[in-house]
Amino acid sequence: MIQVLVEFAPGAAAPRHSHPGEELVYVVEGVLEYRIDGQPPVTVKAGEVLFIPYGGVHAVKNVGSGRAAELATYIVEKGKPLLAIAE
Repeated sequence: MIQVLVEFAPGAAAPRHSHPGEELVYVVEGVLEYRIDGQPPVTVKAGEVLFIPYGGVHAVKNVGSGRAAELATYIVEKGKPLLAIAE
């Protein structure tokens, strides 16, 4: 298990990617939009949680007017890269 605080400037985005395990996102500050392949976009605000399944290809963008941050908890396979950029 790995936990990371990820901060996003206004308008900043992370490209489509996946993880070798499950991700549990807790939005600490701001408003983030997640696009998980095969699902409609989801907007998550400070204090809310989102579950991303094992290998789920997704992207995230700060859609609020200020800074945003998430506490990402990854339950991943040991020895594999934490993140793989999607094609």
